[in-house]
Amino acid sequence: MSLESLFSLKGKTALVAGASRGIGLAIAKEIAAAGAHTVLASRSMEKLQAEATALNLAGYSAEAVALDMESRESIQAVGKAWADKVDILINVAGRNVRRHMESYSREEYELILQTNLHSIFELTQLVGKGMVDRGKGGKIINIGSLMSTHGVPYLSVYAISKAGIAGLTRVLAAEWGPHNIQVNCIAPGFIITDINRDMWQAPVMHAWLQGTQSIPKAGAPEDIAGLAVFLAAPASNYVTGQCIASDGGWTTTARWPFEPAS
Repeated sequence: MSLESLFSLKGKTALVAGASRGIGLAIAKEIAAAGAHTVLASRSMEKLQAEATALNLAGYSAEAVALDMESRESIQAVGKAWADKVDILINVAGRNVRRHMESYSREEYELILQTNLHSIFELTQLVGKGMVDRGKGGKIINIGSLMSTHGVPYLSVYAISKAGIAGLTRVLAAEWGPHNIQVNCIAPGFIITDINRDMWQAPVMHAWLQGTQSIPKAGAPEDIAGLAVFLAAPASNYVTGQCIASDGGWTTTARWPFEPAS
């Protein structure tokens, strides 16, 4: 197999749930550039239409689909409409609220779990069944978090949801492996997006990161997109059930101020 074919998605259809901004949009752009017909899905239809149009004008193949991950009716409609067409499902949609654990309201708790976990289970159930029934294999990529494997303060409900995504990834990899469906999870590190940009304005956050990981800076959504293409492509056909950190080394390295004399 040539290098080009290892990473080619030509002839494939990819559904990116949560594609209007940030990590989801960056992934959708690279998936389209790799050759897949890319379905950008989220609530923000005006934004999605503009992005899909731009991709088509660039010579790729894309379309926009309305998908509200807080609505069971919307998930059911999209899942059933695309179940027999999707070769690659990428679950990016998510939300977060940072609070002391004792301060979360019941409404916040339920909304985070609905968006980050329950909705993804339901969409994956529908699209995954379609992959099984078609018998042509497939790829499912879930966007987890460092909270899928580690703990950081003030993210208790988010951590519940992302730990659940990691567990779901492993079980589905085992369950659907005989159908040639590979299921993996990406755990992004500290990636600056619209939902956390304000937090990262504080210089103390960047100073902390410089002493925490081997690549001493926060990441960008584009830093996640290449890994998603790999996991969607034939190059990763023997990779499944993994939760792969793309985190600048945060989960595996640490830095200190000591320097040896020579």
